[in-house]
Amino acid sequence: MEEDVERLYLDYSDKVYHFIYLLVRHKETAEDLTQETFCKAIKSLNHFNNRASVLTWLLKIARNVTYDYFRRKRIIQFFKWGNENDIDHKTPTPEGTAETNEDLAKLHAALSRLKKDYRDVLILRKVNECSIKETAYILGWTEAKVKTKMTRGFEALREEFHGKEGFINGSIKRI
Repeated sequence: MEEDVERLYLDYSDKVYHFIYLLVRHKETAEDLTQETFCKAIKSLNHFNNRASVLTWLLKIARNVTYDYFRRKRIIQFFKWGNENDIDHKTPTPEGTAETNEDLAKLHAALSRLKKDYRDVLILRKVNECSIKETAYILGWTEAKVKTKMTRGFEALREEFHGKEGFINGSIKRI
């Protein structure tokens, strides 16, 4: 049993931490919430029914733990994107670093202005690379709702990131 718990943590802690970090944008808080997530997961390990993958199950627990934290702290703004020093940007030139930081700051600002549902689905699908089925499970939605929110979320992100017109062809620039 102890080996199973250790393997669970080693295999999934980085992904859980990064998911939580994108929500709270504070290193120490993300570390604390990751630890809390694994404590809750270990306590309910015998209730895991393989309806979803282990990672999906852990991300659902992480999401609930994080939103419980927000409710406890009565935090309205879910993202504090202003501190780019929390993220390591490794680009070969100063110009590349400046451009990357500027693009990331702009993207983070655009994401922070989206509705919570849009942020959640975009982070789970595109950052954490969860499937539609996994995302539906984590959020407690239908797969159809995930698809709809994803489409609307991308459109809202495009409008926030580029303005109403976007690029000439209407596509979102990949960063």
